[in-house]
Amino acid sequence: PPIQPEKVKTFELGYRTTLFDKLYVDAGYYFNIYNDFIGYNIGIDAEISQGVLNPSSIRVYRVSANSTNQVTTQGFNIGLNYYFGDFYQVSGNYSWNKLNKLDVDDPIIPAFNTPEHKFNVGLSARDLPIGKLKRTGFNVTYKWIEGFIFEGSPQFTGRIPTYDMVDAQWNCNIEKLNTVLKIGATNIFGITPLFRSKEENNGRSGLEAMFNNNQFQTYGGPRIGRLAYVSLVYNFEKKD
Repeated sequence: PPIQPEKVKTFELGYRTTLFDKLYVDAGYYFNIYNDFIGYNIGIDAEISQGVLNPSSIRVYRVSANSTNQVTTQGFNIGLNYYFGDFYQVSGNYSWNKLNKLDVDDPIIPAFNTPEHKFNVGLSARDLPIGKLKRTGFNVTYKWIEGFIFEGSPQFTGRIPTYDMVDAQWNCNIEKLNTVLKIGATNIFGITPLFRSKEENNGRSGLEAMFNNNQFQTYGGPRIGRLAYVSLVYNFEKKD
């Protein structure tokens, strides 16, 4: 049957507050109810000759389709920011996302494609005076993502293994030039490769894979490595 637009009802509950004038808390929970949830169905067109066990030709189709049942998802997230020492901040966030089990008689492949658990932890500073540079800053963040089954990209289905990475950035405000300089990199290194076998690390040793932390986020897609960048931002200021 023709595919229909997906319809969802969402219930959300959240809370934000500041504790002890230093700790900022932001937490939330959601529950989604889907009708006509969009996923995939598998169809096979095969020709099998009489008396032959193997098909002579076969075509497999993955077709977008609506679920015949009501589908629900739910999730929770919490973020914490703690400010200390005038310039510094420790931050962290965690999220949990879950697709509730479909009816066993529903043939749809839901393609939720979302890790159930993930978290970030970071340390940063802003307007930090260092020598002649009166306004510098930095940010270091550790990210961890739990492995999950990736369904349909659109032709592939397979497991995305658990992965992590460290991102870092340094910046300074050059006031005489009205310019902000930023230098940074994503996926500088990962910790999970240290605990994997050489085969799981694509033929590399744990230490080698740690600093060559190529990960894929879409099954069948390319591995993503390190990205380094430098930026200069010039501020046009109106003179009195």
